[in-house]
Amino acid sequence: MKHIHAGKVRDLYEDGDSLILVASDRVSVYDVVLPTPIPDKGALLTQLSNWWFDHLSGIPNHVLSTTDVPAEFAGRAVRVKSLKMVQVECIARGYLSGSGLKEYQRTGSVSGIALPPGLREGDRLPEPIFTPTTKASVGHDEPITFDDVVAQEGREVAERLRDLTLEIYTRGAAHAAERGVIIADTKVEFGWDADVLTLGDEVLTSDSSRYWPAAQWQPGHPQPSFDKQFVRDWSTSTGWNKEYPGPEIPDDIATATRQKYQEAYELITGKPWTSPQS
Repeated sequence: MKHIHAGKVRDLYEDGDSLILVASDRVSVYDVVLPTPIPDKGALLTQLSNWWFDHLSGIPNHVLSTTDVPAEFAGRAVRVKSLKMVQVECIARGYLSGSGLKEYQRTGSVSGIALPPGLREGDRLPEPIFTPTTKASVGHDEPITFDDVVAQEGREVAERLRDLTLEIYTRGAAHAAERGVIIADTKVEFGWDADVLTLGDEVLTSDSSRYWPAAQWQPGHPQPSFDKQFVRDWSTSTGWNKEYPGPEIPDDIATATRQKYQEAYELITGKPWTSPQS
């Protein structure tokens, strides 16, 4: 195998005509990888993503095999197709939070989509919206509008990206709701497998989505979460300036973060978690 790319969380290896995508235990907040890994995080996210890929029947995805991977990567790697990635981060929002909330508070809209006045943090939107961003190789992704995607990719492709993103979010959110989980928003990525627009990277994980316990949902303030918002909030509380290097994560915060990832996995899949390292 040939190591061809190291992302914030994932490493990519070339193996013949396919790729091996390996999820590490690294955690990235505000586009900075923190120095402390979260035990089992890579395996938890990989297994949750694999479950969703199976659940989202009818949407082409990049997975070739979840088991035909090197033994040292078992449980946290997948063999995937090599895609020509679309240079857009595709985001669907069903609730007002994060950067979408900040933009709404400034402008009354998100990614050029006007929203009703008076919405609070955590409010459910009238309907899910497509709020893409740039896909920056360095630095921060920046919000763009649907028209920007049309200008970059053409109208037909832009509409397909939007429709697939909203379908994935809507189907995922409906399943999660049955399990007592609100998926507030999610990010997905697509690439071309020949002429087929194909879902790649990860899907509906608690790294790429905001997971909230439905029973505790109370608009008007930040929500409890099953996702990395917990460690993001902790990092902010330290006074860190959100620039490299990030702070070391204390053991109790790392343990609590792992437990949140595990709880999300078990709620969504309905299966108890078994660590591949055990």
